[in-house]
Amino acid sequence: MQAVTQHVYGGPETLTVSEVERPTPGPRELLVEVVASPVTYGDRRVRGADYPGVMAVPGRLMMGVLKPRHATGGTMFAGRVAAVGAEVTRYAVGDDVFGSCDHGAWGEYIVLGESATIAPMPAGLSHVEAAAMPYGALTALIFFRDHGDLQPGQRVLVVGAMGGVGRYAVQVARALGAEVTALCGAEHAEAARRLGAHHVIDRADDFTAMGQRWDLILDTPGAMALSRCKKALTPKGRLLTLHLDVHAVIVSMWSRLTGGPRLVCGVALGDADDMAQLAAMVEAGQVRGVVGQTFPLERIVEAHAAAERGEAVVVRVSSRAALRAAA
Repeated sequence: MQAVTQHVYGGPETLTVSEVERPTPGPRELLVEVVASPVTYGDRRVRGADYPGVMAVPGRLMMGVLKPRHATGGTMFAGRVAAVGAEVTRYAVGDDVFGSCDHGAWGEYIVLGESATIAPMPAGLSHVEAAAMPYGALTALIFFRDHGDLQPGQRVLVVGAMGGVGRYAVQVARALGAEVTALCGAEHAEAARRLGAHHVIDRADDFTAMGQRWDLILDTPGAMALSRCKKALTPKGRLLTLHLDVHAVIVSMWSRLTGGPRLVCGVALGDADDMAQLAAMVEAGQVRGVVGQTFPLERIVEAHAAAERGEAVVVRVSSRAALRAAA
């Protein structure tokens, strides 16, 4: 089968498409034919071993000290079950699924455990749209629900509302019952409203000086300081940051001890139940995929270059399953 391979850390030029051995599922595993996979911000970090702050050492230890531990990257996907192990009961051959994995989504086939972070693909959704969802939508769901304890009726500000996580954070926050304000460039204001934002603030304006207060501020770029945001948060408000480093951990612990508005940092580790909740939101029309450009697998270098520019990129890994569906 064909797969993207990488044997040294670096830029998009380190990626090539090679012939590799097709994996075989075990008794409790699925063989999934990958139709589409996005290039996420996390994928780009792994490609270049560009881990922020406190994650630099554990990142290298987990993913490879001197070179990538796994030659084929890609952590999000949508595809079709091609084979199942003898003990699999949740899925059958021909089922369309989407979700996340540790690595390998930029290959034509991938093996996953039956209880992996996947779910049946909602009806009416294309593989490309489905592949684009898990990275941003799962991150937003976990941060709002688990780290932010978001309750219906609360006010939420999404900083970087049109970024890879932000465009899903707007939708997920609204689906959870929040009143959502999007902070983004003026040129993206209408797009943010179409995604569900009740209000839009131009990123050129100082939202902390507007006299407004939010229960939760999700800082997707990791550029906001708690000291700056305190006057824009309610007395028990939380600044949620996707940026994890030593300084953020210290400020988070100190703000927890001293009371008042808090900084909360963490990671988003989803599971099959989280994917099921996301699928339910999609089926209810509350969350939809946001896709910019698509590239065939053989243009993986161009796909990564486009992602470096901030575009929403999805790679079409295999077209066979999609073509069979249309036949």
